[in-house]
Amino acid sequence: MSAVRVGVFGLLGSGNLGNDGSLEAVLGYLRTEHPDAVVDALCGGPEVVKARYGIEATRLHWYGGEYRTASRAGAIAGKGLGKLVDIVRTAAWVRRHDVVIVPGMGVLEATLPLRPWGFPYALFLLCATGRLFRTRVALVGVGADAIRERPTRALVRRSARLAAYRSYRDTLSRDAMRAMGVDTTRDRVCPDLAFALPTPAESERPASTGLVCVGVMDFHGGNDDRARAEEIHRRYLDGTTRFVRALVADGRPVRLLTGDSCDSPVVAAILDAVDSPLVTAAEAASLTDLMREMTGADAVVATRYHNLVCALKAGTPTLALSYAAKSDALMERMGLGAYCHPAREADVDRLLEQFRDLEKRAAELRQTLAEQNLIATGQLDEQFRELTSVLFPAAGSAHQETR
Repeated sequence: MSAVRVGVFGLLGSGNLGNDGSLEAVLGYLRTEHPDAVVDALCGGPEVVKARYGIEATRLHWYGGEYRTASRAGAIAGKGLGKLVDIVRTAAWVRRHDVVIVPGMGVLEATLPLRPWGFPYALFLLCATGRLFRTRVALVGVGADAIRERPTRALVRRSARLAAYRSYRDTLSRDAMRAMGVDTTRDRVCPDLAFALPTPAESERPASTGLVCVGVMDFHGGNDDRARAEEIHRRYLDGTTRFVRALVADGRPVRLLTGDSCDSPVVAAILDAVDSPLVTAAEAASLTDLMREMTGADAVVATRYHNLVCALKAGTPTLALSYAAKSDALMERMGLGAYCHPAREADVDRLLEQFRDLEKRAAELRQTLAEQNLIATGQLDEQFRELTSVLFPAAGSAHQETR
């Protein structure tokens, strides 16, 4: 019996810790339940994925400047040619596999700026060639949202329809796909894949130090906010900076956290504006690193979705500077729905009021999070069992006979 050939696909190894955390969770599942599977990746940062996770990896796009703005004729031509070359490259890669898994990530949403010919096009190529070559493509624990832009919506909808398996990280995502015309009758809703990652030991939680972790983001609004992106960013940065300054005025140490390499300028701007030894910045290389930082804090205030996931999984009272409905849905699911504040319209006085109430209820909220984390772990175990029955019905032998 030949080993099952499994591919993982996405913007992995590209500097986003949430994406890589979803990959890590799926690799943990494969190594535990299917240790003989041969796994490799088609991804954004193949060098990082190969070095960090020990699997072979291929670059997602032929054209190296895919995610840089093309203004010159040569760059525009390179991107155009790349779209054609990627059809052949993607098809050849998919054909070598029995199963391809897209691990988590917001691959069916446009809550951040997104062009249809970028990742939506790449995802469509994956799902279309998967159907062509009878390679099972699974969208596992993915995020989705209603998309207004017609070309992007069409590509996302078609990709979802072509996939052999779909599950979502929240009900909001499943409802969005149903509203876009996808039959979601058999689709499962489970917690984010990052909830399957190991949690720092309780022994790593120190006595109260007053530390507050503040997770920041290079936030410019969503796909529909391009015309006022800079205004949104300035307002977000100003509100976050004023909040950090208020914490420092109360004598609280603050640890700044990021979730993507692009967030570093926001950290630098806050450090420069506040200029206090009480404010420091962490350099986290994984979601596990983020969870360790958050385990040592009395409270977390965070913007990026996977900063919130890490804080909640670490069991630390958390306040969300929410930039999308998915953040509100996550906080509600974990029992902290009252502690959401809009990232676009940060009201520092109201934010401080919510923060103080969060700390007053800290003991109660830690118990709530402990209970919800147990539920999340059980639900993910169920999803992985279902994934095995759908994707690995006979350890790949039946699929091999059809080739």
